[in-house]
Amino acid sequence: MSYRNGYDPVKAAEGCVVTLDNDSPPRVLFCGEDLMEVKLPAGTRVVYAKPPIPGLPDVPAAVRYAIHHPENMEPLPALLKPGMKVTIALDDISLPLPMMKRPDIRQTMLETLLELLASKGVDDVHIIIATSFHRRLTLPEIRRLVGRKIFAAYYPDRLYNHDGEAPNGMVEIGRTAHDEPARLSRRAAESDLLIYANINLVPMDGGHKSVGVGLCDYPTLRAHHTPQAILESDSYMDPSRSALAHSCNRIGRLIDQHLKVFHIETAMNNRMFDPMTDFLGRNEDAYSSFDRFKMKAMKAALPRFSYPTKRKTYFRIPAPYEVIGVHAGETEATHEKILRYCFDQYAIPVQGQSDVLLAGVTYVSPYNVNSIMNPVLVQVMALGYFFNFYRNMPVVKKNGVMIVTHPCYDEFDPVFHPSYIEFFNRILTETRDSRVMQQKYEEEFARDPAYIQMYRQGHAYHGVHPFYMWYWGENGRAHIGKVIVVGANNQRVPSILGWEAAESMEQALEMAESHVGHKPSVTLMHFPPILLADMQGTRETIPARTPQATGVTA
Repeated sequence: MSYRNGYDPVKAAEGCVVTLDNDSPPRVLFCGEDLMEVKLPAGTRVVYAKPPIPGLPDVPAAVRYAIHHPENMEPLPALLKPGMKVTIALDDISLPLPMMKRPDIRQTMLETLLELLASKGVDDVHIIIATSFHRRLTLPEIRRLVGRKIFAAYYPDRLYNHDGEAPNGMVEIGRTAHDEPARLSRRAAESDLLIYANINLVPMDGGHKSVGVGLCDYPTLRAHHTPQAILESDSYMDPSRSALAHSCNRIGRLIDQHLKVFHIETAMNNRMFDPMTDFLGRNEDAYSSFDRFKMKAMKAALPRFSYPTKRKTYFRIPAPYEVIGVHAGETEATHEKILRYCFDQYAIPVQGQSDVLLAGVTYVSPYNVNSIMNPVLVQVMALGYFFNFYRNMPVVKKNGVMIVTHPCYDEFDPVFHPSYIEFFNRILTETRDSRVMQQKYEEEFARDPAYIQMYRQGHAYHGVHPFYMWYWGENGRAHIGKVIVVGANNQRVPSILGWEAAESMEQALEMAESHVGHKPSVTLMHFPPILLADMQGTRETIPARTPQATGVTA
């Protein structure tokens, strides 16, 4: 893979792994909406993201080239004829984070597609935002996503959010050899051509997950969004080793057998920060005097504002992400091409596991855009995402310690996350065992009429969604012996999550040492932006010393 300006992914990884000494300055971690400077012990290993891969100079031209030169399919213009029914599905705003600068790549793809469809006499066109069981986008969010011109021409009759609970709105295509139902939007299923326009920010996005998950309903989600599938996934970031991905692939292949599906996949770089704040993603040893001044100013200013004010400010600042690759055509061949960009941008070679994994949790996740990151979402960011940003084996040893920083505020958005409130305060106070949840409570939330109505008519995540967020942390809970949070403003949330709280990083490291039984080796994964530890060496285990080290407890 060749990139502009001679960017070499192997050389770009050089210097991304550093070992601190006694004279190293403090490291800067996000702690929700705030920033925390922590002095870490000598010997701590810090893994930083690669520099951004340079973006494509002409994205619309790259989109046009991709659809005219697809993978294992005829060019898109050859598939079109007057009078046919076409549905375009596109990813929702759960990615990228924060939202990218305008025009959003989805707008660019739509403009290219709609112009082509019109030139071929295709006027029966619907655009579906593939939310699956995510919340419905608000009108301003849709307008920003697709652009004002497309919004005015297509909303609401031909541009709308997917509804996985629409009466008579879903259809079953068939069942896989594992008896997994492939159910999806009737409009998409009955179209002559389904075009999916997606964004890949991490390797777990795209591919068969796009249609089979984005446009499905509860019976299909339930087939693979299970604790068992999570635990059987050796590496979420390597689709070839993920049981959940295998299930999505089986369902997606069945869909592709019955429908004509044309994918357009895009890969983004990791340019999350603008020039004024890009120091936050860099090695602190390389800070300029101006960087140190900006850091000092931010630390002084942030405490003066409330959490809601800080969140609104953050969400108003778009990220300067750039498109680094566009491919189109048959599902698997297209996705295979795009995965190369993802690994080139994010994968950092890391040698050997550590006793302790350290990460700062920010204010945003894929599931709280324009709202608060509630306790369940803090959990999924820590144990579902940051723990799992590896290939081959976890960064932390079996029964090791994970330390995260976050306020863990006991707050929820009642409009976006109503079922999360009941899940956290009722279910998690009864059990943290995912299997008990799945067997005893999941379907109750999934079928609850009030939650269904809020999902369909309001802007709520589906009633079952918090269960999937808890299951997503299953690998982390089974592997990690102890989770410690620094910066929590209360004891209740860590206690309910099954975590311990420390008043400082020094105290957290002392607690970690007590758990592992010796001076711990520490690795800080310096998020954000996104990075992926390409682990090398052999797996190690810390002998269990406490009941918490044995896995999930009810």
